[in-house]
Amino acid sequence: MRDMNLNYLIGVLLFIFWIVALVDCIKGNNPNKVVWIIVIILLPFLGTILYFLFGKTARG
Repeated sequence: MRDMNLNYLIGVLLFIFWIVALVDCIKGNNPNKVVWIIVIILLPFLGTILYFLFGKTARG
C-alpha cells in the first residue's frame, strides 16, 4: 500500500512538472515554440526535461 501511494505521488508530481513546462512554453516567446510544444506533448517526461535544459536557454 505504501509503495502504491509513492507511485501516485511521483505520477502527480511528474504530471504537474509536465503542465508547468507546457504552460511556460506557451506563454514564452521562444522562436521554436511550436516545435517545443510538440516535443513536450509527444514525449511527456523526456520532452519536459529537454525543454527545461535547452528550450528555456534558447530564449536569451
